[in-house]
Amino acid sequence: MVVAVPLALLLIVGAVFAVVAQRRHGGRGPAAMVSVPVRAAEAPVPVPVPAPEPGGRGEAERWVERLGAGLAGIDAAGDTAAVLALADATERYRAAKEQLAAARYETAGSTAVEGLHYVRGARVVLALDPGPALPALGTPAVTARDGRVIVADRTYTVSNRWRSGVTPYYYAGGVVDGRRVPGGWYSVPWWNPALAAA
Repeated sequence: MVVAVPLALLLIVGAVFAVVAQRRHGGRGPAAMVSVPVRAAEAPVPVPVPAPEPGGRGEAERWVERLGAGLAGIDAAGDTAAVLALADATERYRAAKEQLAAARYETAGSTAVEGLHYVRGARVVLALDPGPALPALGTPAVTARDGRVIVADRTYTVSNRWRSGVTPYYYAGGVVDGRRVPGGWYSVPWWNPALAAA
């Protein structure tokens, strides 16, 4: 018991000293701040990240991700033309992912951009904002309000707008038999033989 009293007294005095010291320094605890100078060589230096090379992996991945996001954020709402355009875009998305896996980056990027054109076509049909501008596919756009295009010795009606029963099928544009074919809404899905025969 004789040892317990001085030990208890010592603990009480220490606690009082700590409270007084803390109040003197504005509640921040003892003022034992130490300033350590940092040399310039130790400071982190920002390293510039190079922009992805055109046709490189980074750019191809960016286009494929953008296509995936475009597909995920849209509902065709039962509209036949939008369903067909989104089906074509989904087909391009799968192909672009396979091309990425096979390290064919330039092809994957251009396939994804083509798919984005299909998503854009579906958005136009659904009266949604078509989204940001896309790189051209190297094919002319439909410039006339309505026109005709000859592909493989057959004539098809093409338009820059969807019309039920007249031009319900969207084609993003491309090169067929060495000839540029414009993107737009077509009377027959000539690029997809299974649908054209139906």
